Amino acid sequence: MIRLVFFRWLPLAGLATALCLLVYLSAQQTGRQLANDPQIQIARDTRAALASGQPVSSLIPQTQTDLATSLSPFITAVADDGSIIASSGRLHGQPRSVPDGVLKSVKANGEERVTWQPEPGVRMASVVIRNPGASGGFIIVGRSLRETEERIQKLGSLLFLGWAGTLIGVLILVAFSEAFAAERH
Repeated sequence: MIRLVFFRWLPLAGLATALCLLVYLSAQQTGRQLANDPQIQIARDTRAALASGQPVSSLIPQTQTDLATSLSPFITAVADDGSIIASSGRLHGQPRSVPDGVLKSVKANGEERVTWQPEPGVRMASVVIRNPGASGGFIIVGRSLRETEERIQKLGSLLFLGWAGTLIGVLILVAFSEAFAAERH
């Protein structure tokens, strides 16, 4: 009887597992993509302001954002050679830029959205665009992923509990249905 219950339960457990994974991956990817929205707006507005002739220095906020602790967005202007022109973001008092490979990709594609980790425990959702002005270079807009990642972790915990409960519930239902079917025969 136990073997029969197990083999009837196994495909249902597989289906429940697949559905929970699909829900988790969908929600995780949606949450991560939504984390880019403010940076996309700021980057595109900055690009439009640069295209209209405003100087880079007037578009970088004077308030400094500590990348290790703040949830505020930051803007960094980078020259074509990768050197930082100006930045409102600091990590240990120093401005930081995305890896050179990201800048090369932006040269080819015009815009990139990347998760950037300048050091362990500091992860940024960043949008990097090409500066349309005569000076060229890049505009990087980023902000911490800390809140997004905490939400995703909580969602994962809830889905895990739901998945475990579903597996137990389905096992109980299969066991009762098999016991009921055995009594009828």
